[in-house]
Amino acid sequence: MNEPRPRGGRAGALAVVAMVATVAWLAALQGSSIGSFSARAELAAWAPAQLPVRHLGAIPKILPAWEVLPPGARLAVVPTGRVQVKVPILMYHYIRTPPDPGADWIGWGLSTSPADFRQQMDYLDRNGYHPITLVELREYLAGLRTLPDRPVVLSFDDGYEDFYTDAFPVLKEHHFRAVAYVVSGFVGRSSNLSVAQLRELDAYGIEIGAHTVDHVDLTRTSAAGLVYEVKGSKTSLEVLLGHPVEDFCYPSGRFDARVIAAVQAAGFQSATTTQSGAVHSISDRFAWSRVRVSGSESLEIFAQGLSQFEQGQPPVSVSPIQVPRVYPLVFSHSRTGLD
Repeated sequence: MNEPRPRGGRAGALAVVAMVATVAWLAALQGSSIGSFSARAELAAWAPAQLPVRHLGAIPKILPAWEVLPPGARLAVVPTGRVQVKVPILMYHYIRTPPDPGADWIGWGLSTSPADFRQQMDYLDRNGYHPITLVELREYLAGLRTLPDRPVVLSFDDGYEDFYTDAFPVLKEHHFRAVAYVVSGFVGRSSNLSVAQLRELDAYGIEIGAHTVDHVDLTRTSAAGLVYEVKGSKTSLEVLLGHPVEDFCYPSGRFDARVIAAVQAAGFQSATTTQSGAVHSISDRFAWSRVRVSGSESLEIFAQGLSQFEQGQPPVSVSPIQVPRVYPLVFSHSRTGLD
């Protein structure tokens, strides 16, 4: 009545189930559907969810098994060869709670609140803008590189400490770079960047530009004063940072032919103004226009300043990554039971 069970019956059944599952899994991996699945899965994992579809290249319908596209392969770029390029250079000053406009109208107009700044950086990220440096802009206009889709420059004047305390953390969260124009004679003063902060910003990838020694009106400065303010600021910052400083910003946007000549003679490669505009070329690189970000402006007004931009193009062809194919296991013998 109580017949003995076959030895290893339960274990054998489990082994059969495991083998069937393994074979089915390997067959699915080597099936023709894995190519398109891998491509879509890789793209979904790489592409930010908020990035508009138009910023990505077309997804190939079929890829051979175990071939997937490398991360970043689908980023659109602005190809070389354009004599003029539309790149908004945003102009910030203070990143702080704006003062009472009745008591400090000028300071109010130069102040962007930390909350508004974060919202603006979120907008850039969400809408596919890519902050670059002025070095990259010059290299593009010289035909040495492409630019990312929707390039934009974030510039901050005067070297206030709130750039380090309130703007820099937000830039790092978004992996954004920027340009900080520093008044060399103010470094280390109260409410201005310290030497240590300046070096940390530089090490991260924030481009440091010169903004004179004393933030004076260069159009009213003597010849000797021009050399001191322009060349002196460059030399001072280069000693602090240990590398060339190539970009200059005219204090209060005031410049003339004599000032431009002094900036060129000092060895700078470009300079920015407070004139409004977003179209740049290599020939006007010593009078590049910018887009002012004023105090307490709405996000809608901020977005209007970004209306001129370069639309990137997807790459013509992309070489997929070859991933080794998985082969099924081969059993040398089978076992019907347990010892």
